[in-house]
Amino acid sequence: MAGRSLGPAEVVDERAERYQGKVTGFVIITCFVAAIGGCIFGYDIGVSGGVTSMDEFLREFFHGVYEKKRHAHENNYCKFNNQGLAAFNSLLYIAGLVATLIASPVTRNYGRLASIICAGIFYMIGAVVNAGSMNLPMLFFGRIMIGFGVGFENQAVPMYLSEVAPANLRGGLNSMFQLATTLGIFSANMVSYATQTLKPWGWRLSLGSAAFPALLMTLGGYFLPETPTSLIERGLTERGRQVLEKLRGTRDVNTEFQDMVHASVLSNSIKHPFKEILNIRHRPQLVMAILLPTFQILTGVNCVLFYAPVLFITMGFGGNALLYSSVLVGAVLVLSTLISIALVDRLGRRALLISGGLQMIICQVIVSVILGLKFGDNKELSKEYSILLVIFVCLFILGYGWSWGPLGYTVPSEIFPLETRSAGQSITVAVNLLMSFIISQTFLYFLCALKFGIFLLFAGSVSVMTIFVYLLLPETKGVPIEEMTVIWREHWFWKKILPTNLEAESSHAQ
Repeated sequence: MAGRSLGPAEVVDERAERYQGKVTGFVIITCFVAAIGGCIFGYDIGVSGGVTSMDEFLREFFHGVYEKKRHAHENNYCKFNNQGLAAFNSLLYIAGLVATLIASPVTRNYGRLASIICAGIFYMIGAVVNAGSMNLPMLFFGRIMIGFGVGFENQAVPMYLSEVAPANLRGGLNSMFQLATTLGIFSANMVSYATQTLKPWGWRLSLGSAAFPALLMTLGGYFLPETPTSLIERGLTERGRQVLEKLRGTRDVNTEFQDMVHASVLSNSIKHPFKEILNIRHRPQLVMAILLPTFQILTGVNCVLFYAPVLFITMGFGGNALLYSSVLVGAVLVLSTLISIALVDRLGRRALLISGGLQMIICQVIVSVILGLKFGDNKELSKEYSILLVIFVCLFILGYGWSWGPLGYTVPSEIFPLETRSAGQSITVAVNLLMSFIISQTFLYFLCALKFGIFLLFAGSVSVMTIFVYLLLPETKGVPIEEMTVIWREHWFWKKILPTNLEAESSHAQ
């Protein structure tokens, strides 16, 4: 076929086929240890909801909520509407937003592991302070420290996983972060269930237990290898090749190594990545970095996970049924993430995001109808409708767990070129945490004001984001991470925005 020029997509496919190596035990262990960070994040999400359902914790720090909870005839949707209680959850996210902007230069200049170690240290400090809290300022300070851990961890771990994983399995291995998060949520629910009878200090054990996985992550940061991309970017080229050969299980890594070296040369020529990311040639990635984490939070899943125990109390569940329901939610989330790991590199990102979106829309509408017809002020759901409600909440979480849960982290972490990858990940995490802060701070108020209508609001947002994915997100399955820019030039919409000559545009930008 002499004389025939290859299109961009064909060039990417041809180059991907030249990447050598296999899935080694070393890369699996490396990804597993790195993903522990997600376990701490998930544990904190789950344990926050668990302790806010414990009378001893509420009596200690939020006495007004405790008194309202005791009133049998309180408005079912408003009994937990307290800004102090909302701040307990949301402070973590605003602290994480600040931390991720600090973490970006640390991750770029000192390596991904430096940020992972910092995250572990912040988590340990926060867990210890929270466990020993004697007053509200001390409790909030511990949450802020954990928030700094969240910012550093979410900035570095997804990027680490994307750079270590081989292209053909990047989606599944990157989803280990979400799997670890779901296991953390599940563990938190189990711990909360076990400690609720340990009065009056059970809540301290629940909050302090986060120090154990934090210690594991910190130690892992010392023993894990730095990513080849980061080593090469920082001038440690030979060391980067050695690590790449070990990760791939072969010495024949020339093509992938050359792509990394080429990307690092361009990366090092960019002195101000946050300024560079505003260049029009990075516009598609920037839009995704902002909208994908926004959409992920607007699914409403954080509200279900943060306040699962609160929601089940609100809906009339009592005693053991409260935490049994929470444990069930955690187990479904773990199962759905395993489904995503198995399918994401076979079916692709788009198929999972769209199918998961449709399932979430249906479930949220049904939940809203059940609550609207059968639940209201001074009423509790019957046993039959309570079971039905739990089923559809679980189906909603199942749809989220194989789609927007893991892929909300995977896609943004794999689409940026090396020169803006750290900045892009910081923007992704900052937007995610900002939206988490807004939702967690306002959810209890909107639950009180909108009642069952809040789930229709989330169903509407999921509808918008599903259409967005269908129209504007190209498939990234199997595309080498250092060749990812090509897919935007092939997309029907983004190719109209991108400059024709990217090299000339790059030279002009510098």
